[in-house]
Amino acid sequence: MDLSYQLYSARNATPWSKVFSALADQGYTQVEGFGGMFDNVAELAADLDNVGLKMPSTHLALELLEDDFDAALEIINTLAVRQVYAPYLVEEERPTDAAGWQVFAQRLSKVSDKLAGYGVTFGWHNHDFEFVALPDGQIPMAILLDNAQNISWEADIAWVIVGGQDPIEWIKRYGNRITAVHMKDKAPDGENLDQDGWTDVGSGTIDWAVLMSAIKSNTPAKIFVMEHDNPADAIAFGANSIAYAKTL
Repeated sequence: MDLSYQLYSARNATPWSKVFSALADQGYTQVEGFGGMFDNVAELAADLDNVGLKMPSTHLALELLEDDFDAALEIINTLAVRQVYAPYLVEEERPTDAAGWQVFAQRLSKVSDKLAGYGVTFGWHNHDFEFVALPDGQIPMAILLDNAQNISWEADIAWVIVGGQDPIEWIKRYGNRITAVHMKDKAPDGENLDQDGWTDVGSGTIDWAVLMSAIKSNTPAKIFVMEHDNPADAIAFGANSIAYAKTL
């Protein structure tokens, strides 16, 4: 099990060289990138190398992958990324029916085919909206995975729960597609409101021990990424979360 840290969690704790040093000291050997941090890829690669960190996975916007593939490939090659996940779809662009989600699935499939030619795995990273039933009862995440058979899934378990679904059922149904997992935790209702209701992994309401057992039994996932969308202290979050994850 490779424990990673989603750098979006530390976007307000830069410079990156300082963040990387702290994470390496905490025992991380890898991190996961996000689309807003690649203005100077060569400098990033040097900062990672200086502290012995790698970036085997990253989020990249679907629009970048479709519209400027060469720029995306430069990021991938410079950082030796092997797994790429498209992370989000803004509300106004989300399909409202099954046909629309099928079309979106084909967009993902085309990108996956293209990246596969470079030995790179491609998949989708979910939020909660993909698990909210359409008017006909279908679930968008199922439409994506069923209609884009060549994409993988970076399962953000907490968002599955927020979306009203049972993550164990999804892990059992689509476990063979899960190549990475986001580990985040929900604070009890009414707590940590200044952190959007999130908390350190292992200190909230999500039963990660049970989930991890299901993930290990049903998926090929090797990368487990600590994430907090709005931490009060991104560095302390990293330390507390990896300490807990190592007990699983």
